[in-house]
Order: sequence, then structure tokens, then C-alpha cells
Amino acid sequence: MSIVTNVMAFDIETVPDVEFGRRLHGLETLTDKQVGYVMHTRQREQTGNEFLSLEQQRIVAISIAMRSRDGFRVWSLGEPDSPEEELVRRFFDGIERLAPTLVSWNGAGFDLPVLHYRALRHKVQAHRYWEMGDMDQSYKWNNYISRFHWRHVDLMDVLAGFQGRGRVGLDQMSQLLGFPGKLGWSGEGVWDAHLQGRSEEIRNYCETDAVNTFLIYLRFELMRGRLTHDEHEREVELVRAGLLGAQRPHWQEYVAAWAKCGS
Repeated sequence: MSIVTNVMAFDIETVPDVEFGRRLHGLETLTDKQVGYVMHTRQREQTGNEFLSLEQQRIVAISIAMRSRDGFRVWSLGEPDSPEEELVRRFFDGIERLAPTLVSWNGAGFDLPVLHYRALRHKVQAHRYWEMGDMDQSYKWNNYISRFHWRHVDLMDVLAGFQGRGRVGLDQMSQLLGFPGKLGWSGEGVWDAHLQGRSEEIRNYCETDAVNTFLIYLRFELMRGRLTHDEHEREVELVRAGLLGAQRPHWQEYVAAWAKCGS
């Protein structure tokens, strides 16, 4: 059986939490778009850029690229119109049931803190995720929370040697390794897409980020000797076959771009 079985690469997409923004800035009479503008403007005035602090972010998509005993599969949690609480609950319920190895790109710096805050907001329980050896001794030296443990692998952090100046973006790293990357999308476009009701496009974009992350993880496992070259190639082909088998337009585009990369 492959060494990468029960591995869950994930990614989230967020928009301004306009409900919080209204209360925070006293903007009860403004539209969502107007509130988002004020939130970004206030953030730029305070920090020099419009990237909102994490407590101001609301999750609109969570996507999973999962390698299980049954093979490889990628999907987004819930439905395009599912409330945030359901998405967050499903994410932590999956960890509770499967206890997977989590894989992310900047998950420790962004995705997981946002998930923590939103779980608090919605009173979502996450027993297994927060286990650190009090109830299960196997988690004492290998849990999801500690930076240098392996139940959660933040590839951006690990590959940078835990040094901020060594970090690179997911799109650049994906293309460096011969993968398609973000195919013209970026997180900056999610808010506008959300305002326009393009939830399915946001989910598709989030899914491609999860797959890019999983492919980088496979290369990482090859580099550190946990996969042979033959095993690595089999896992990569399993991903490619899974995407083609899904028969969805964004995966057809992704696989076509991948073929042009020659990887």
C-alpha cells in the first residue's frame, strides 16, 4: 500500500465577513459590496495593503484532494450555497472520522487559523484536531497543532526551512515543478466572483489549489525518500486519471495545461 494513503490536501477561499464589518465599523445601512470596500480601505490605512486580518475573513469554499485506500478524489465540501457553518463542521468532522495527514500550502499561517476562528464563531467541535496527548498518547509527539510534527504538513513552511524569507507562492512553486498552477485565477478575484454569485467557479479554483498542493506533496515525499521514483510516478498518474475521470470542464482545462507543462 502507498505510503501516502490517508492524506488530505486542503485549501480554503474567503471573503470579507461583512456581517462582522457592519458591527465593527457601524455600517448597518450599507450593502455588502460597500461594507467590503470600507473593510479593505480601513485595512489599507492601517497596514498599507488590503489583505484583511484573519478574524475578518469568512469561508466560502473548502476543497479537498484526498488519497485514500480507494484511490484519489478531489471535491469541495457542501454545496455552492451551503452556509459557512456547514463547511467548517464538515471539515473537522472529516478529521474526526479519518484522522488523516493534513497537507496545506500556508495552512499554518492562514487556512487553519481562519478555520479556528470560524469554528469558534459557529460553536463547531473538533476533538481529534485539538488532541495533543491528553486522551490519546499517540498524539503527544505527533499532532495537528505543533509546528514541527507531521500530522499537518504546511509545505510552504517546511520547504522554506521555517524561515519567512524563504517562502514562495503556490502558483510559482506549482509552475516551477511543471504543474499548471492557478490557471489565471488568484485569491484577489474571489470577492468579486462572490458578489457576482459565481460560487461554482470559486469552488473550482479552490479545488485546483488543493490538487496543486497534493502534487507538490508527492514531490516532497519523493525528495525525502518516502516514495521511490516508480511509486511517485504511479501516484501522479493516479491523480491525472482521477481528474480525467471526473469529466468536469475545469479538470479538462487543468489536465490539458498540465500536458503542455511536460510534467
